[in-house]
Amino acid sequence: MSIRDRLKQWGESDTSESVPTLTMEKSVLHEKISYHEIKSRIHQKMLDRVNLAAMERLPSDRLMAEIKDLAEQLLNEEETPLNLAERSRLVIDIQHEVLGLGPLEPLLADPTISDILVNTYSQVYVERHGKLELTDIHFADNRHLMKIIDRIVSKVGRRIDESSPMVDARLSDGSRVNVIIPPLALDGPLMSIRRFSTVPLKIDDLIRHKSLTPAMAETISGLVKSKCNILISGGTGSGKTTLLNIMSSFIPHSERVVTIEDAAELQLQQPHVVRLETRPPNVESKGEVTQRALVRNSLRMRPDRIIIGEVRGAEAIDMLQAMNTGHEGSMATVHANTPRDALSRIENMISMAENLPAKAIRQQISSAIWVIVQVSRMPDGKRKLLSIQEITGMEDDIVTMQEIFTYTQTGIDENGTIQGHFHATGIRPKFTERLKVFGVPLRDELFDPTRVFR
Repeated sequence: MSIRDRLKQWGESDTSESVPTLTMEKSVLHEKISYHEIKSRIHQKMLDRVNLAAMERLPSDRLMAEIKDLAEQLLNEEETPLNLAERSRLVIDIQHEVLGLGPLEPLLADPTISDILVNTYSQVYVERHGKLELTDIHFADNRHLMKIIDRIVSKVGRRIDESSPMVDARLSDGSRVNVIIPPLALDGPLMSIRRFSTVPLKIDDLIRHKSLTPAMAETISGLVKSKCNILISGGTGSGKTTLLNIMSSFIPHSERVVTIEDAAELQLQQPHVVRLETRPPNVESKGEVTQRALVRNSLRMRPDRIIIGEVRGAEAIDMLQAMNTGHEGSMATVHANTPRDALSRIENMISMAENLPAKAIRQQISSAIWVIVQVSRMPDGKRKLLSIQEITGMEDDIVTMQEIFTYTQTGIDENGTIQGHFHATGIRPKFTERLKVFGVPLRDELFDPTRVFR
């Protein structure tokens, strides 16, 4: 018996005799017809009835209103047994299914969420304030999840299937997306979304969150303005890209900046920014464009600065050569736990790409990179700038460094919050002379080791 027939039968029943039966039948019906089944049916009817390609030409607010009206009309036609709250929720969910990312839309609209972790269709975790939480969000099934994944990756010209079961992509706001599906993911599709703030953070936000100190911020600002080459080092989720975005805000608007990334995430605010993105191989394993190819090509694009989202391989040697040949002020990030490890990683990347002596590689590094900024995600979930170190040259075969600012952890309180303080080491860096030449002198008190910031 159809829903409409059952509802009609309820209406024809004698109220005085059938109230218990009516209540029981409604309960049984709610059990048999799940919310997801109703939503799927209404969604399919909408797809059958309208030309979505034509509707998508409408302004976004008008399109949302049209879909809402049509969803409500279809609900009235089907006479589904839903209360007002359920009807309202279903209409919103259908809007998300048609125009957005389905069940993920409420999470993407929450500014407190920094990561969304989808573990197959039935389990979605989020990170808030550095802590993981299990949500009540889930998809209808793995097929439903794959539709959302296909929608994300197709928008950026990527593909995902059994022959290419891993992909990096991005959302329209720059948020980073990683997907891995069967046969590599045994239980079903897995998706990780690293959220980017819709309103880019500024250096004052980091000071307010106690991620760094005003003295460190002033130093970083001077380094960028004076066109020092900077390498940002840190682990996964430590805030490297966020810091790179913030540091780039100090680049003068008169300069031409070329950004190179695997998946475009940087949100530079300058008017003259050229964004380049790598391309994976096609089905025939052809057509791949690597970061190294883009770095080489960027040298012919008359850049004032080159910014590489993350150095991962052979492009490291081309990056160093660019820094050494007139593209001062370039910046990049690298995965490493300490500044010394960052140098070792760069050296290893170059060694795997080019057959060069270790000493020659280290000479390239010491002459190209001026400063290494180390960031970390602490055990309590907070991100901090742990160290600013200056590369001073070479002694024998070793690249020499000196630490200018550091963060010292002193303990953990009863709430699990990391306790510690920032302070200068007392060393006045060599780059202060360069900053003075560029008109951004640093005050002596910035490097006073007795000034402690907690």
